[in-house]
Formats: sequence, structure tokens, C-alpha cells
Amino acid sequence: MKIFHTADWHLGKLVQGVYMTEDQQYILQQFMLAIDEEKPDVIVIAGDLYDRSMPPIEAVNLLNDILAEIVLDKKIPVLAVAGNHDSAGRLNFGSSLMSDSGLHIKGQFTKDHAPVVLNDEYGEVHFHLVPYAEPASVRTILEDDSIRSHQEAMEKIVDHIGQSLDSTKRNVFVGHAFVTKYGEEEANTSDSERPLSIGGSDCINAALFKPFHYTALGHLHKAHFVLNETIRYAGSPLKYSLSEHLHEKGFLIVELDAQGEITVTKRNLIARRDLRVVESLMDDLLQLPPSDDYVFVRLTDATSVTSPMERIRTVFPNAMHVERKVARQEVSHEIQTIETEKIEDIDLFRSFFTDIIGVQPDQDTERLFTEMLQELLDEERETVK
Repeated sequence: MKIFHTADWHLGKLVQGVYMTEDQQYILQQFMLAIDEEKPDVIVIAGDLYDRSMPPIEAVNLLNDILAEIVLDKKIPVLAVAGNHDSAGRLNFGSSLMSDSGLHIKGQFTKDHAPVVLNDEYGEVHFHLVPYAEPASVRTILEDDSIRSHQEAMEKIVDHIGQSLDSTKRNVFVGHAFVTKYGEEEANTSDSERPLSIGGSDCINAALFKPFHYTALGHLHKAHFVLNETIRYAGSPLKYSLSEHLHEKGFLIVELDAQGEITVTKRNLIARRDLRVVESLMDDLLQLPPSDDYVFVRLTDATSVTSPMERIRTVFPNAMHVERKVARQEVSHEIQTIETEKIEDIDLFRSFFTDIIGVQPDQDTERLFTEMLQELLDEERETVK
């Protein structure tokens, strides 16, 4: 069976105030051409179809047109799950009706689990669709008060699937989560992806997915495998932040043979406009050939520059951001670059608490803050579902 594994489309995405819908339409047309060339048996979309729970109408229309062409015109089934950016309820609406046409969308995690069964010349392939779900939701649905973390939630979900899993068939897991090699904390691959938890670990141990012949994941925007080549992120089809400017974007072509062994090929997609970094003196930059790319400019001028963005846009009309790369002379006479660091929520709280109270918060106070913040985020997500 030939599977196209893609994820993290983030339709309706805004990057530095610029809607990416036209760029997304351009890249998805390449994806459609690849479907015509490769003729896959199924398309898997591992979450974050939209960038937010209430996407703009242009994004909704784009997804509708793409899915209709794949499922209705090309007669290729699509299997999709909701990601943490999606509205689980909206994606789940009408899913039972659409499945008859070949569009299988799992928006909400449920206790009743049944795989989507597709056939090839070797027999059945069972696809287990698991949308993103907060640990609190999984705890309620599975009626298990021991579930407190993303790791514990996924352990219970996989155990729950395992109770009815047919090991004589080929099994594919489709999910949206932060999976790491040993479940240990790792840096995210993109600044555009929001964290799944506050103050606790959102990482999941890749070893949980050993029962499956292939695990198709979404959430991390860089294509890579975790632990072994059967557990993979497809990455996003477009660059959505400065932290992604070196990524090669595309999707995965997964070949599943009669025994469930896989062969994976990465197919790159070429964006209408690249997103890249330009680091230069202003005078040198103005001598560069014009480009429509989305550029983040780092000026290396030692002195301030007048009207930098206006001048930059004479060469790069779609420039998104400009900053000065400032250097300072240290006592050791070594030049060091001043880096801007992201301030985490807990760091902001510590600073605020210290300014108001006059002392650093203790561990119990920090724990209460993170629990309250997590509850607020959970309520916000539930409100928009």
C-alpha cells in the first residue's frame, strides 16, 4: 500500500501579519500533481489542518476544495485527525456521513475505537486515528483518574487500542503529539508551534508505538524519524517561522509491503516564495538582485540606519522583519553578538511576583501558577471547540 503522509498544513496561517493562503494553495497544487504522478492508495493528514479553531473563510474553502478533489474526483481516501490548533468539534462534524465517501476525519477522541480498514492486494491495513486530546479529556473519557500527563494519556490510549488490535493485520497509527526518542524533553523544531502543556512535560516516549508497523505523526514542523524509521513526522509543507528557514519542506511517501515492512521517500515541495534570512550591511543589501521571497533581515551596520524597512523593500518587497545585529565590546576585547531570548511564561511570572512581593516565588506558588495557567488554556480550547 502506498501512503502519502502529510501534516501541519495550518491553513489560514498568519506569518508576521501576512496571510499565507495563496502560498498554501500554490504548495497544495503541487501536492495534487504528486498525487496524479504517484497514485497513492491513501492520504494521511496528521493534524493541524487549520492554524486556529476559527479559521478564515478562505482557509475553509481551500480545505474543502482540496479534500473534495482528492476524495470525490480522484477517488482516493483521506484519513485525518485534529491537531492542537484545530477545533475538534468542527472537524468532527459530519464525519460519520463523510466516511462513506472516503473522507475519514477523527476530530474528537472517543472511548469507542474502531480502525479505518483499507485493502490492497495483500489484504487489510488497519489505520488507528487518534486526534490530539488534553490529558484531562483522556482522563474523563477513559474514566481513569491516574492520567495526569501527555505520556500517561498516550500510554492508556495505546493500551486501549491494544485490547482490540488485530496483530495479524498491518497496523498504522495516525496521531498528533510531541514524541521524542525516550520521552525526554527536547527543543521544538519551530517557534510557530505552540507548546502542549505549561510547566510540565508534553513529551511522549516513542517506544509506545512499537505495536504499529508505521506511526504517522504531526505537530513538529521538521520532517524526521524518532527512535526508528517506522515512527515519523512529515513536517509542514511550508515554512511558517524564522526558526524553519533551513527546513526542506514536503511530505513522505510510505510503501507498506505484505509483511508490513516500510520504505519511506521524502518528496520536497517548492514554495512560491522562499522564507529566508538575509544578513548584510545596508549598502551591500541594496546591491542585491530583487527578490519576492519572504525575508528576515539582520543588518550588520555598526550605526543606526534611517528608514530601514522602506529601503529594504525596494529590493525585497515582501520583507517581513528587520533587526540590527548589534555587537558590543566586552572587557576581554572579544566581540559577542547579543541574542534575543524568548521569555517563558514561568519566567514572566517569577519576574512579576518578585517585583510586587519583593521575594522569589517558592515551589508551591509556581506549581499553583502553572496549574491555573494550564486550566485557563484548557478552558480556552474547550470554549472554541
